[in-house]
Amino acid sequence: MRGRGNEMKLTDSTVKKIRGLILFTIVAAVVAVHYRECLRVAARLLHIFSPFLMGAAIAFVLNVPMRQVERCLIGRGERKKWHRPAGLLITIVLVAGVLFLVFFVVTPELLRTMVSLSSSIPAFMERTLVQAEKLFAQYPEIVDYLNSIEINWPEMLRQIVSFLRNGATSVLDTTFSAAVSIVSGFTNFGIAFIFSIYILLQKEGLCTQAKRLVRAFLPERTAVIVIGVVKKTERTFSSFLAGQCAEALILGTMFFVTMTVLRMPYALLIGVLIAFTALIPVFGAFIGCAVGVFLMLMVSPFTTLEFIVVFLVLQQIEGNLIYPHVVGNSVGLPSIWVLMAVTVGGSLMGVVGMLVFIPLCSVLYSMMRSEVRRRERRRGDREKIRCEE
Repeated sequence: MRGRGNEMKLTDSTVKKIRGLILFTIVAAVVAVHYRECLRVAARLLHIFSPFLMGAAIAFVLNVPMRQVERCLIGRGERKKWHRPAGLLITIVLVAGVLFLVFFVVTPELLRTMVSLSSSIPAFMERTLVQAEKLFAQYPEIVDYLNSIEINWPEMLRQIVSFLRNGATSVLDTTFSAAVSIVSGFTNFGIAFIFSIYILLQKEGLCTQAKRLVRAFLPERTAVIVIGVVKKTERTFSSFLAGQCAEALILGTMFFVTMTVLRMPYALLIGVLIAFTALIPVFGAFIGCAVGVFLMLMVSPFTTLEFIVVFLVLQQIEGNLIYPHVVGNSVGLPSIWVLMAVTVGGSLMGVVGMLVFIPLCSVLYSMMRSEVRRRERRRGDREKIRCEE
């Protein structure tokens, strides 16, 4: 009986675990019953903290080139107080300069493209009408079918007037809402940008505080695991971002040089467009290809066919040689999982999901691979012990 009494005693750690399990069960039950209210509260909190989340994202993106700038400034010497603000200022100037250069290089080309399209579209429509007349001449039953279609023009006109009358107020409300949204967007971006500057100026201190917070509220073993996962996630996302930008720049340059050598029109515009759309993994370059096909179609069908051939060749070179070495090695994720990550991320969160899910899946893939290897080693040790016995 005395032995059983000792076994029935609960230790302090066991009592804490039971309390935590009871608390977790209560919270989970409350969330399950009032899940709609919880979702509304979460959405409200996300809206309130959205400028700060955006600022953290901006700081993360700017931190990638800022590291290289700081390494160039420091060199082999010791870090000085002016290195951090100087590196941040140079990074902001470089990023703003790239955006400014792209904007002022693309804008004149875009204006020339619009002027060219304004003269190409009438010629294209004229050719289309000629082809349509030939088609109608060959197939008179199409003309008979079109003539048989009856349209109630007075009723259609009355519906159009009613739509415009009822839609006037809606248009005004929509315009006012759009103006408010634009002003709010600029305000949130300003707050986010200032917040990102504070983060970048104090990133080491914030990292130290975050580590102390994790170690204070979590067990030591769990804290080590969490900190390790966060570090790996940060490295993977940074490598993916740098690799994706480098890959997009290389692909855009390849298109610009190839189209210039072949004397194809819209070389600069299509090169910059494909460079921007190539930031979207796997499917991004095809968006630029669709726009390029439309522009080339205004010139001639033969030029369109030539552009499609150039796109397919360069896409194969980029997909088989450049992407695996520039981006693939940075995330360490097999191509089949890259495709799955892009598809799932795009269906859930659009373009942002495509960019986020690849490094996220890479981290999960790496963690799962390490855990599988650890379990295999443990199982192998157990089998060795059994064989020795």
